[in-house]
Amino acid sequence: MSKSNGLDKWFKQKWVDIGSKKKGGGFAKCGRSKQKADAKRKYPKCVPLAKANRMTEGERRSAVSRKRSKAQGVGGKPTNVKTFTRKKAAMGGYVGSMIDADLGGVRVSNPTLKQYYKGML
Repeated sequence: MSKSNGLDKWFKQKWVDIGSKKKGGGFAKCGRSKQKADAKRKYPKCVPLAKANRMTEGERRSAVSRKRSKAQGVGGKPTNVKTFTRKKAAMGGYVGSMIDADLGGVRVSNPTLKQYYKGML
């Protein structure tokens, strides 16, 4: 049984380092060599070229900074971080006036959310 979608597809993709852009546009090839020229190069954050092209500049910067903030090569293994962060859901579903409101004669207040949204409303 051979799966043409799994590992084969992964190997056939063109992987690029989103942390180092080329002067003429595009991205450098993924990985580093053990030569002195690459010794000073920062740790790469590699993604498939198609994903790199879909990412915004801010998303690329965020992914690279999260990768480089972690200790690299701990235990002889590469360090992996998620390319995209999870979006935070609104706290408890409350928005705007529901933080401090009067609902049918009952006073509703959530001090935690008041503190969180302080200055935003």
